[in-house]
Amino acid sequence: MTHLLNRLDVPLRSIATANRAPAAVLAAVAGGEQAVACQGDATLNAHTLFELGSVTKTFTGLLLADMVSRGEVGYDDPITDYLPPEAVPRRTLQTPITLAQLATHTAGLHRVPANLYPRAVRAWWTNPYAGYHFDHLYRATARIRPSRPPGTRVHYSNFGVGLLGQLLANAVGRDYRDLVIDRVCRPLGMIDSRTVPAATCAPGHRRGRPVVPWEMDALAPAGTLRSSGADLVRYLAAQLHPDDTVLAEALRAAQQPRVKAKKRDSVCLVWNHRSSRHGDLLFHGGATRGFTSFIGFCPQAGIGVAALANNSPTVRHNLIPIAYAFLKELAATPVDQTGAGSP
Repeated sequence: MTHLLNRLDVPLRSIATANRAPAAVLAAVAGGEQAVACQGDATLNAHTLFELGSVTKTFTGLLLADMVSRGEVGYDDPITDYLPPEAVPRRTLQTPITLAQLATHTAGLHRVPANLYPRAVRAWWTNPYAGYHFDHLYRATARIRPSRPPGTRVHYSNFGVGLLGQLLANAVGRDYRDLVIDRVCRPLGMIDSRTVPAATCAPGHRRGRPVVPWEMDALAPAGTLRSSGADLVRYLAAQLHPDDTVLAEALRAAQQPRVKAKKRDSVCLVWNHRSSRHGDLLFHGGATRGFTSFIGFCPQAGIGVAALANNSPTVRHNLIPIAYAFLKELAATPVDQTGAGSP
């Protein structure tokens, strides 16, 4: 572990500098070893919470896989099966949108619902999603007109994954925030993670200035989770060793490439998938108005990386490329040469 922890030092300092973040965490799993490194004030530790932003979507994808394994929903179920009558699209779609298409960004939906903008404009740099409630979401679904036929092209959509999580919650009569904690986080031992602001969360910053905690309502499944370095190590370990968990079937299903994106890239259930000479790289980034996050792993190499910072990214200052480069670096190095060899 000492050697693995030492390997985190340089990329962690680069991440903190790149994002100009008061606090940064870098966590890694390699073989049988795990390590979490922190840079910030004395209150920062492996259990400090950071907003995950869109990394939340990977949990929503795993929730879908788990509910399919339980027989509660099906990948090819049309979204209309789980919408209230008033929210069913008024325009008949030639090809129904399915749950799997929402999870693979192939539903043809826009990045965000059109009716989000008028409500979000005043809070765009703080909490643009906070005032977007279920009645707004269902008005948007009633007006759905896919920009392209469902299932034909990958187009990243907060709308799509946010809707997916709510449909899963509707299917079992639960609130998404409780459902994802009960079905995904707690079974994987992620005891720190939360879906609402908490006292143990680092304060977020935008361009170096403090911002209020991120809040989401109807689109919570696209970006509401808070988690810690310790919990993300557990999440990575579960991805690398699914059979050691109670969610083995769902974890394996969530990692399967399902649609081709571009060149070497595919999309799994939310996870981005890229083929490399060292194995498959599965990864996702996230951001809120006060935080940046990244998580990725390589099953064949047995390694995983998670990075967190409490400052929002900009074009010039962004931790995600550094964290992704470190993921590739670890994947390229045989486990027995990292100091994280066989237990």
